[in-house]
Amino acid sequence: MFFSSKSVDRHLQQFLSLNDFEAAAKRHLPRPVFGYISGATEDNATLSDNRAAFDELGFVPRVLRNVSQRSQAVELFGVRYESPFGIAPMGVSALSGYRGDLCQARAAAAAGIPMILSSAALISLEEVNQAAPGTWFQAYMPQTFDAIEALVDRVMAAGIATLVVTVDSAVVPNRENNLRTGFKTPLRPGLRLFMDGVTHLPWSVGTFLRTIWQHGMPHFENATAHRGEPLVSRHANRDFNGREHLDWEAIRLIRKRWSGPLVLKGILHPDDARTARAAGVDGVIVSNHGGRQLDGAVSALRMLPHVVAASEGMEVMIDSGFRRGTDVLKAIALGAKCAFIGRPFNYAATVGGLAGVAHAIDLLKSEIRADMGLLGVNRLDELNADYLRLKRFELADINPAATEAARRALAEAIGEQLSHHLQEHI
Repeated sequence: MFFSSKSVDRHLQQFLSLNDFEAAAKRHLPRPVFGYISGATEDNATLSDNRAAFDELGFVPRVLRNVSQRSQAVELFGVRYESPFGIAPMGVSALSGYRGDLCQARAAAAAGIPMILSSAALISLEEVNQAAPGTWFQAYMPQTFDAIEALVDRVMAAGIATLVVTVDSAVVPNRENNLRTGFKTPLRPGLRLFMDGVTHLPWSVGTFLRTIWQHGMPHFENATAHRGEPLVSRHANRDFNGREHLDWEAIRLIRKRWSGPLVLKGILHPDDARTARAAGVDGVIVSNHGGRQLDGAVSALRMLPHVVAASEGMEVMIDSGFRRGTDVLKAIALGAKCAFIGRPFNYAATVGGLAGVAHAIDLLKSEIRADMGLLGVNRLDELNADYLRLKRFELADINPAATEAARRALAEAIGEQLSHHLQEHI
């Protein structure tokens, strides 16, 4: 069901787009937690370019096409989904919103869209998949082949159908924003943590203390085959190092052990897509990790057509910077099957729980439905690059018969201005 103000909780009616959730989450969350979710790396160059890439593309709609039979359904790995977007994996979602991972997974399942559970989640993959069957799981490769095999075996035993392996995290990035805001996991007990709780009581009581009271101290549940570190500890240390030596042999090992759909997340170079295809991978997510890894990396949208061309036989998906239905449809027109969105759904769970995520999903579904009608298409597979145009106006875009005349006129105008300028200064 698409968004209707009559069917939405009153406090959620103020949220009219995905962007609206961010400001509310910023007020609700302690500064370190919000900074961790919203931040990227170094100068945020990649984070900014992710949005800039969308703004450089404009639509060329068609009219009078009878768009009364619109459907935004899409099929991935033999499963029909109701919309061409899903929820991207986000670590510690249950820290920002009460049972955040479960809220996202349950809302996604109810709406018929894919959701990818993060390996850095604070709720076990077994519990999430039981509550929302069909949830995908995202893994960072452990440090040894034995540990990789053990994690894959655990994921299979849990009944997960689709495994997503993130491959753009060989080393720890320079997230100085975490240092500036004071975020570190595990959280360290101390005066600063106490003051953050006192100054954000709705979050402290409604999320943090409620979680501990009802479920005990959260742990990092899914990084390996075994339960990980507790969320709050004075002495525990999460080791993010140790993946530098891993290469494509690790992917081939996973492919031999994993029988279901295998997806690689973090592909930008078309040659990596070709290598993935040769290794038996079923799909790729074109991604720069939402700007949270290599600052200065090209936006995923800019590389999407190149990866699509190199990915024959694989499903091509994308994430990084998506906020609107028009963003999703631009990616579809460039060859993607699905776009995954992270931060906004985290914010929606933070301020509205399950109902907040459901509302956010409905907002995006409504945008896509309207946008398809305005573009003049009934099905997603009707979209292609012919519906897009670079907004930058160039002489080469003019009718060829008028191009030379336009260039001469421009040259004459420049010559007259230059001549006038010189006469004034002689």
